[in-house]
Amino acid sequence: MDKRMLTPREVATATVNAGISKAEIETKSCILLGILAGIFIGFGGLGNILIGQTISNIDPGLGRFVGAIIFPVGLMLVVICGAELFTGNCLMTLAIMESKITMEQMLKNWALVYVANFIGSLLLVLVVFYSGTLSGDAAIKAMAIAESKAGLTVVQAFLRAILCNMIVVLAVWMATAGRDIVSKIFACWFPIMLFVLCGFEHSIANMFFMPMGMMLGANVTVVHLITNLVVVTLGNIVGGAIIVPFIYHHCYLKPGINNHNLVDSTKSTAN
Repeated sequence: MDKRMLTPREVATATVNAGISKAEIETKSCILLGILAGIFIGFGGLGNILIGQTISNIDPGLGRFVGAIIFPVGLMLVVICGAELFTGNCLMTLAIMESKITMEQMLKNWALVYVANFIGSLLLVLVVFYSGTLSGDAAIKAMAIAESKAGLTVVQAFLRAILCNMIVVLAVWMATAGRDIVSKIFACWFPIMLFVLCGFEHSIANMFFMPMGMMLGANVTVVHLITNLVVVTLGNIVGGAIIVPFIYHHCYLKPGINNHNLVDSTKSTAN
């Protein structure tokens, strides 16, 4: 029988290879795919606002839960359809640790993708605003989300961002392990739903949420936006480019580690 999923060690190797591919992607394609990723994550955020507010009129807790269920569509589109997302690309540090790419290559990718994600997010904000998609209670909800993010302290935003991207890169890790589209959908769905429910901070999602609220009249300034993005981006890097990759590199890829002695919990179900 064909393998239904990759083992963690195989995922580590596949992630290194993905990092190499991302480092070598042509600049124009990198920018275009980055713009798409910003739009895709924004789609998830838009759905979160619309359905969340509708259900919140009945039960606020249920509204938060249903909104969290919808949001993961953004990462599903990125992973399955193909796009370049900064927070997911934090896993490129695995390729750095394996000396397969240079720091310059990784930072160039991060810079291009980050800016492109922002462009895509802003494009979606403009289209949504001028199309009148958000109005009434949904517009009020969008403004409230933007203001709540602007109101976070630096420490709160930073710590929530660390936890957020730990979950995001683990979702990408799980999706890499999946061998079919249904597996990848579920791999993206539950972890991302969790970070939204917990109220963690995702830099690319905030590129949609905060400008969207600002366009609708939220009490949020450009300084609020820049401060949030800087702090949250740094936290996302700590969680997604340092904590998770360093641990998995040590356990599954680092020379000299007795990897064969590690218990591979998926071995019994992979075949």
